[in-house]
Amino acid sequence: MNAVIEGALPPLHGLVLSGGASRRMGRDKAGLEYHGQPQVRWAYALVTRHCERTFVSLRPDQQQDPARAGLPRILDAHDDIGPIAGIAAAQAAHPEVAWLVVACDLPFLTDDALRLLVSRRGRHPVTAFRSAHDGLPEPLCAIYEPATRRDILAAIERGRHCPRKFLIAAGVPLLELPEPSLLDNVNTPQDHDTALASLRERVPEPDA
Repeated sequence: MNAVIEGALPPLHGLVLSGGASRRMGRDKAGLEYHGQPQVRWAYALVTRHCERTFVSLRPDQQQDPARAGLPRILDAHDDIGPIAGIAAAQAAHPEVAWLVVACDLPFLTDDALRLLVSRRGRHPVTAFRSAHDGLPEPLCAIYEPATRRDILAAIERGRHCPRKFLIAAGVPLLELPEPSLLDNVNTPQDHDTALASLRERVPEPDA
């Protein structure tokens, strides 16, 4: 995948990935609260500030979930292949736009980080950060231009369902994270407790 973007950039839509099974957490990560509301709704509001339209990606069996109620949604068209299913479904629904894809379990993500990501769209089919932990691409906070659609579908057809490996193969330049913890995700109850404690420490004390 070596497409070069010419002329004006396509419109940017947002996609909050919330279709995971949350097996390690033991309960739906989209409904966990870190900022006073279900995480999927907090992530939706965050992404919406940077996109023309925003949707939530979910499985068909999650449509009645109260945490996702009322949010624009795109249903996964593939079963049990992970987050690449949500990306493919969004691209099928609106193939002419670029997608700012964000996992719903990133409670440390900020407007500044998304603003940086959006500002660096340009000549490459994917705009993504480099992981602060292993130096590899971060595929679940990234912008996928329309040119990636064919390659993502081809990867799915070949049984290659890992978005990170997709980005490694694409060989696109990566951005450095402004703060190492911005894309730390939460997968287990222990991670959840640690994240809550860390976020409490970041809240400034009220003036006396």
